Amino acid sequence: MEMEKKMKLLFLLALLCHGFSITDGGRVVGLGTFNVMNFGARGNGVTDDSQAFLAAWKAACASTGAVNLVIPSGTYFLNPIKFRGPCKNVQSLTVQMKGTLKASTDLKQYKTSGVWVEFGWVDGLTLTGGGTFNGQGEVTWPLNTCPKQKNCKIPPTSLMFVNTNNTIVNGIKSVNSKFFHIGVLGCQNFQGSGIKITAPAESPNTDGIHLERNSGVNISNSEIATGDDCVSVGQGNSYITLNGIKCGPGHGISVGSLGKYKDEKDVQGLIVQDCTLTETDNGIRIKTWANSPTNSICANMTFENIVMNNVANPIIIDQSYCPYASCQSSASSKVKISDIHFKNITGTSKTPVAVTLRCSKGIPCERVSLDDVDLNFTGENSTFATCLNVKAEYTGTQNPPPCQ
Repeated sequence: MEMEKKMKLLFLLALLCHGFSITDGGRVVGLGTFNVMNFGARGNGVTDDSQAFLAAWKAACASTGAVNLVIPSGTYFLNPIKFRGPCKNVQSLTVQMKGTLKASTDLKQYKTSGVWVEFGWVDGLTLTGGGTFNGQGEVTWPLNTCPKQKNCKIPPTSLMFVNTNNTIVNGIKSVNSKFFHIGVLGCQNFQGSGIKITAPAESPNTDGIHLERNSGVNISNSEIATGDDCVSVGQGNSYITLNGIKCGPGHGISVGSLGKYKDEKDVQGLIVQDCTLTETDNGIRIKTWANSPTNSICANMTFENIVMNNVANPIIIDQSYCPYASCQSSASSKVKISDIHFKNITGTSKTPVAVTLRCSKGIPCERVSLDDVDLNFTGENSTFATCLNVKAEYTGTQNPPPCQ
């Protein structure tokens, strides 16, 4: 109770310092800039600044009009923290982040949440400023058993956006996440650009950006070097554009994995264009589980103007996906793949199988096309393609030659 009173007093004093007034109903009136340092943040990288950040967010969210939340240069140690709305009278809320946020390495702190920093239920949010989210994952990666075991405890995602509308993320960095770097879940109209993500190639499950159940997402002009998918497009997404992504190291740009859980939603309307992949374990990939519990659709996707630099499996559809050491299911995938187009895919493959189209026996792929594909093996022999349960259409240059 004493801590609650202290936080309320700190909140009110900070408002008065900014020239705000409070009505009889308790509503904060005015516009303003809210600096976390004025709410008690220390920025020394050691002191827990979580409560100061929450107090600053609460004040900003309770304000009106166009609001700025400022995180100056410095290093701020944070335990799991949730910045949630709705901010009813705020027209736009800009988080100007110049400092570095440093995550707790104590996994007990994340027992009630699989996320380190969350923004949720906010309209008109902008996150910018060039700051860094440091997940300190290198301390916890050896404890992650998920790449090998089905029943594992999933480490926390560094930065999550949940049910936000009209969000802009520009010029931020994420390093060494414990699990996914950035998750976007249930959002509408999400624009990300100039994002830089970094983790070692051997770091487990450190997907750069994971998308799920969103509509209207555009990620552009960003650099992602990590230990798993640079971008993973999960179930329930529609109208997604990935443009100007530099990926590598990592596992490539992936749709999926799909079909693992019951009642997954369809994925439709994806454009991946003008991207470069370097030294990745896969290139552009669609992956679905063989033993899908329910039917779903994966359709209307175009991969265009993609450069591969010494990439394993540059083009791959895999409907028998299983990352575990042993998978014994003989069932066919129930994910229907159709209207998939690969256009102007060029560069080099570090494996001779440059194109793999391995579709479901129960529901074969339909309307898969390859137009101007030119992929050369970095070894001595030529590249070749392998196909299963699909009759692809081919136009223009085809290297490797089409499946017979």
